[in-house]
Amino acid sequence: MWSNRPHLVAGNLTLGASDTMVRGGASRPNVAGASYLTISLCAAAARSRPQPPRGRGLIDGILAIVTARGTGSLRSLRATSPRPEREAAAPLADGVRSTGAGSPVGLLPATRGGFPTAPMRDLLTRTMPGQDATAAVTPARTAWSRNLATPLREFMRTEAGGAAILVSATVLALVWVNVDAGSYESVWRTHVALRVGGFGVNLSLRQVVNDGLMTLFFFVVGLEARREFDMGELRQRRRIALPLLAGIGGMAVPVAIYLAINAGHASSHGWGAAMSTDTAIALGLLALLGPRIPGRLRSFMLTVVVIDDIVALVVISTVYASHTTVVPLVWAAALLACILIVRAARIRNGLVFGVLATALWVALLKSGTDPVVTGLVIGLLISAYPPSRPDLERASSLFRRFREQPTPELARSARAGLESALSPNERLQHLYHPWTSYVIVPVFALANAGIVIDRSSLANGLASRITLGIAIGYVVGKPVGVLGASWLITRLSGGRVRPPVGWATVAAGGAVAGVGFTVALLVATLAFSGAGLEQAKLGVLCAAVLASTLTWLVFRATSMLPSQLRIRAVLGTAETIVDLQAPVDEDRDHVRGPSNAPVTLIEYGDFQCPYCGQAESVIRELLADFGELEYIWRHLPLTDVHPSAQIAAEAAEAASAQGAFWEMHALLLRHQDALRPPDLRRYAEQLGLEGDRFSDELRTHVYAGRIAEDVDSADLSGVAGTPTFFINGRRHHGAYDIATLAAAVRTARARAVLAR
Repeated sequence: MWSNRPHLVAGNLTLGASDTMVRGGASRPNVAGASYLTISLCAAAARSRPQPPRGRGLIDGILAIVTARGTGSLRSLRATSPRPEREAAAPLADGVRSTGAGSPVGLLPATRGGFPTAPMRDLLTRTMPGQDATAAVTPARTAWSRNLATPLREFMRTEAGGAAILVSATVLALVWVNVDAGSYESVWRTHVALRVGGFGVNLSLRQVVNDGLMTLFFFVVGLEARREFDMGELRQRRRIALPLLAGIGGMAVPVAIYLAINAGHASSHGWGAAMSTDTAIALGLLALLGPRIPGRLRSFMLTVVVIDDIVALVVISTVYASHTTVVPLVWAAALLACILIVRAARIRNGLVFGVLATALWVALLKSGTDPVVTGLVIGLLISAYPPSRPDLERASSLFRRFREQPTPELARSARAGLESALSPNERLQHLYHPWTSYVIVPVFALANAGIVIDRSSLANGLASRITLGIAIGYVVGKPVGVLGASWLITRLSGGRVRPPVGWATVAAGGAVAGVGFTVALLVATLAFSGAGLEQAKLGVLCAAVLASTLTWLVFRATSMLPSQLRIRAVLGTAETIVDLQAPVDEDRDHVRGPSNAPVTLIEYGDFQCPYCGQAESVIRELLADFGELEYIWRHLPLTDVHPSAQIAAEAAEAASAQGAFWEMHALLLRHQDALRPPDLRRYAEQLGLEGDRFSDELRTHVYAGRIAEDVDSADLSGVAGTPTFFINGRRHHGAYDIATLAAAVRTARARAVLAR
């Protein structure tokens, strides 16, 4: 009635052999001499569903044997409300437990000083009377949850580091060209040729960077955009319209400003340099702001900048193409058709796609069309999807076979099984994203950002229509375009389509979109030369500095608004995507806390899962800190790796029938190493339950159907591992330590207050 499923959690796959013993969330070998193994999976696949994990793309390490021990204590919980299964939240803060295992190399104690104290973060915490913004955390709590990261959050973290390196490369280019302009130009004009017989390409080093390496940058942008369309905020297609039109508005207004300033002059043909946002720097600035901005702004802005990039590449390939040769263009079309056919045939050989994509790039180069469009097109064609249950079970089986017979052949099959469980989109992002953020984009800046800065050049540049058109277009036009288009669509739709965040946050997103560095420089090198190119570069640099400053000012001004107005301005009133497919049933579900609470936290858990045991202390602390929080437990026994999980879940239901679910729940999580039927009967006796009835219900599996219903609801909601949390119907991705969950609960509460 239920199915076997792999226990893929934030780091470990624990084999459920009969000779394995688990205590308090940590595992140890049976002293009788039987073997023990905890196989460490460096993939967090099941912790991030429905979005696959970012930072473990190719599933880095295969095995790490862990033999750590942990202890813990958890006091029994007694029902305090008229309904036996409902328990008041306030008395639950005592008995915090600590463990010593959970990561591939064991867990180290970590202290946390609470939440960051940035102004925009305070906008939520200050709205909760009696709530401490820096909730105390026990020093003994382990740091296991900090290893978790959602795809988008890790993407942003990489962009933040890449933005810092990009700024450094820009400064280095400016210093280099102002110290020795001759060597700067001679290096980047060095020619590189690659020939096979009579066929080949001959490019300058700058062209290799601009046309070759930047293709990989746009490839990663395409991959991330496709992931958002398949699994992110934009999987509901009606949500695409607003960021799409906001992106178009954010390009149209800057171009109009540039053309107005340069009307009647030859420089007007450079309008393309004033339209596109720099994806790396814009997202990097958002990542640097960290917890001060809502997460949905990142998704919104990612869509906006991807629209920017697509339109910019179309403009580059058409308006600024130096010449067009028909025959190579026909070959390019034929090669693209071949790629689509191979994709439709579900051929997953990376070498085939690589050869075809390279041939497409060469054909576009020979045709006179900018070949960087190849990267974006190929990236958008690679779909993203969560791992299926059969793929996860196959990966688990392959690991067991490798453990039994550790041969090179089985090692290769185990790795192949793990890789195939993740989508190609996930694996390729993990492979190329660090390279593009930390190497390719900074090298592009080094090759293109160098301009001579002296009194004469500054005077000429600041008086130049090119410089003013680009700078004003970005700094004024981008915020006006993004904010204005969003407002217009909201008004025309009668509020049915609105931004996923508040208007102040949209304004900040428009301001940060005014950083038009990478693509702007790329267009400038095609549209201008000589003094015009230098003036265009100066305009791009000025716009980047001014737009960054404007973004900070918008956030700063927002933080100074009155409390309720500030929350509305930042979070907005748009409805969120509901990931939970089975709604809460007060008469069926196991509930702690008031039923009319503004925030509902649902956990899918497994009584033998060590991470569920560790998360229990976090839940207890949340219930103690938040009086208006409803907590619900649903069963997800992972029976192929936790052989006692199913019988333990049935024991909890048998105890529930006698009004003692939460008391049994506490005992089961406290004694995860002792979940055999005799142990369960002992717990029932300890709780004063009717022993014969309890034993009969366990023996006849009376509640197996009830647990199967929870498992089915988990399948419908895309849950594949434990613990998995939902907050007000929205899946919680990433860490589930007290600080992270408390911040998510506060945000959900603020949204619930706005919705009233």
